Amino acid sequence: MAIRIYNSLTRKKEVFQPLKPGHVGMYVCGMTVYDYCHLGHARVLVVFDMVVRVLRAWGHKVEYVRNITDIDDKIIARAAELSEPFEDLTERFIGAMHEDERILNVAPPDKEPRATGHINEIISMTCKLEEQGLAYQGNNGDVYFRVRQFENYGHLSGRSLDEMKAGARVDKDESKDDPLDFVLWKHAKPGEPQWPSPWGDGRPGWHIECSAMSTRCLGDHFDIHGGGMDLRFPHHENEIAQTEGATAKKFVNIWMHNGFVQIDEEKMSKSLGNFFTIRDIVSKDVNQVRAGEAIRFLILLSHYRSPLNFSDAVLDQAQIGLERLYSALFKVAEDGSQPQLESVPEVHDYAQEFDAALEDDFNTPSAIAVLFDIVKGINRALETGRSATAYALSEQLKILGGRLGLLYQDPGVMLGAGGAFAESSNTGEDEGNQVIEALIQSRNQARQEKDFEKSDDIRAKLEALRVILEDRPDGSTFWRRR
Repeated sequence: MAIRIYNSLTRKKEVFQPLKPGHVGMYVCGMTVYDYCHLGHARVLVVFDMVVRVLRAWGHKVEYVRNITDIDDKIIARAAELSEPFEDLTERFIGAMHEDERILNVAPPDKEPRATGHINEIISMTCKLEEQGLAYQGNNGDVYFRVRQFENYGHLSGRSLDEMKAGARVDKDESKDDPLDFVLWKHAKPGEPQWPSPWGDGRPGWHIECSAMSTRCLGDHFDIHGGGMDLRFPHHENEIAQTEGATAKKFVNIWMHNGFVQIDEEKMSKSLGNFFTIRDIVSKDVNQVRAGEAIRFLILLSHYRSPLNFSDAVLDQAQIGLERLYSALFKVAEDGSQPQLESVPEVHDYAQEFDAALEDDFNTPSAIAVLFDIVKGINRALETGRSATAYALSEQLKILGGRLGLLYQDPGVMLGAGGAFAESSNTGEDEGNQVIEALIQSRNQARQEKDFEKSDDIRAKLEALRVILEDRPDGSTFWRRR
């Protein structure tokens, strides 16, 4: 198996060779916990959860680390705005983040270090940089990294120092030796959270947190570092500089960055009024788990490096596609045939095609296309009475879908399935089902009498009730609510 991953540092796909065969160390920049997770966060969570699931399915032992930034300027400002201790604020939003993860079927990372739990490591790394002549304390008490002293600065983002200087703010910070230098340790202002250090009481800068946490958890040199495209510069560029400057070792082999999320082809932004949290979206569906899986499916329908456009219409289309997969599983379950393993016929093995797509830089759109090929096979088998074949293919569908973190719900519950299979303890829903069943019965009779105008009229009424119909070869009709 030759896994090829696009390396943002070299700008090309490379054959992935873990430092230790069969073992993968992966660090992903997580959330800054001062608000609820939005769609951009959802993409990071889902993409790298998928990468971990796939690598593990292929037999790799993955140590997955995703950090939490629980101290920075935004957190301090939000806590002050709400007159709330910053620790209470971060705990509240960490809990909310974990709830969102469960809705998206994102498994917890193996380690979830917090910046405030690694102050000693942050101070130690900053001291090493100071010893190497790569860090200095400005006259305002902050400690800065000397960008021009690190030879390879700019390689990840593809920017030269001259380009960076031209793009730097006009208002020069007089406490820095160079406008390009960035902060490692911030001198505490009155009333701010603070910790003692060799440079006086203060708190860590944002960039140094990840360098300290990743090396503490995975060592000075590890396999994969991931995050959103917006972090490539300056955050990840600075991580490379300060980590390699402190350790004198190569930091990371493969850098992975997922693309941006757009809303109706525009950048997602609070100022544009198109900013959506995960809970904003799932709250529109009475079944939040179903809504969460639809978001996950939508994210995986695009290659992780491509821009992802979100709209209600796009999400609806993703929901319809997901229902096609579940519908195949539901029909096999309702067919009632669960043959003994020894009686299951030989069927086409789709795993090779599925894995080949994912081996090529985790190409989830092509992998999902294979899932739909399996659905076609299931439907053909059911139409021709080959129940055992349909059952065998449905097992493949569940296994391969599971590698992407999909198809984990009960098909009937997910589909809101009706017809002879509808069960409900809700009286109002029962009565609604009875109305639908009566309409379907009238439509079936109209079809038998070849009164197609009446049949089409009834179908239109059912569609207005958000009912999806599926006519079967034996004349019965399966229905579900959208």
